Amino acid sequence: MTTADLDVLLSMGFEQARAEIAAKKTGNLQQALDWLEANQDKSLEELQAQNQASAEDEDEDTTGANIPSGETAKSLVCNECGKKFRNHDQATFHATKTDHQDFSESTDEIAPLTEEEKKARLEELRQKLAAKRAVQSEAEKETAKRNEQIRMKATKDSQELKEELQRKERIKEAERKKQEKIADAEAKKRIKAKIEADKAERKRKEEEAKALREGRAPQAPVVAPAAPLSALGGSSASGSSAATARLRIQTKQKGNLMKTYPSETTLFEVAHDVEEETGVPVQSFQINFPRKTFEAGVDFGLTLKEAGFVPSAAIIAN
Repeated sequence: MTTADLDVLLSMGFEQARAEIAAKKTGNLQQALDWLEANQDKSLEELQAQNQASAEDEDEDTTGANIPSGETAKSLVCNECGKKFRNHDQATFHATKTDHQDFSESTDEIAPLTEEEKKARLEELRQKLAAKRAVQSEAEKETAKRNEQIRMKATKDSQELKEELQRKERIKEAERKKQEKIADAEAKKRIKAKIEADKAERKRKEEEAKALREGRAPQAPVVAPAAPLSALGGSSASGSSAATARLRIQTKQKGNLMKTYPSETTLFEVAHDVEEETGVPVQSFQINFPRKTFEAGVDFGLTLKEAGFVPSAAIIAN
């Protein structure tokens, strides 16, 4: 190979040391490119060591016996296919590619390529190199595309799982709020029933007092239809003392409040009653023995019986 051919290899982006070894081992650009392609996975140190060993083998070669005395070998010929080579490196490269082993020296001189042939060969090599690089580029694009598809699928699966968890959480939250609303509605009904009962009782006492002042017998009270026990928040009038809860409620505003409620009264109702007396909303009730806290919106749906405040308890309103 000529210096111009080496410059072409360098202009194509090949490493100079590799290009020089390829130029030495081959006879033209085509063979140099083939050699570079065949050895692209080998390290530079490995190629240099092989080149040194090849040079030593060439120095020890004594194949000159095939040439008549007085004549000089000008080429090598493959006796298996008839192809001729300018030097030992070209023949070695041919043997590597074809597994041909039978070579001999020849006095025939291989004519160099004309300028037109060199240009045509160079253009052919450039087209082959461009085609090869295009194939490699397409393969890299396809690999990148597959990797992106895998990444997008993993992201989609992760997002769907996240959305499913969020959906279940929203359903749980909606159910919790629904139960809170039902509990609040029931508590309001019980409070309303208790207020109506208190009004009727106050009216009865006022009528009795008025009758006593006037010196007449009190008028018998009109018996209203019995309300459901759950609506009144308690058991029958003849129930035992276990049907009620006596509470000592410690507050910051009014000190200790002594209250008696039916055992089925909810903490929500008690909190509403305390708020009416103190003017401050109750966020939680606390007991010290055992230490426990009942939070608004979480535990206020419990009845006094369920909270363990029957028959009596001392609680702190916060």
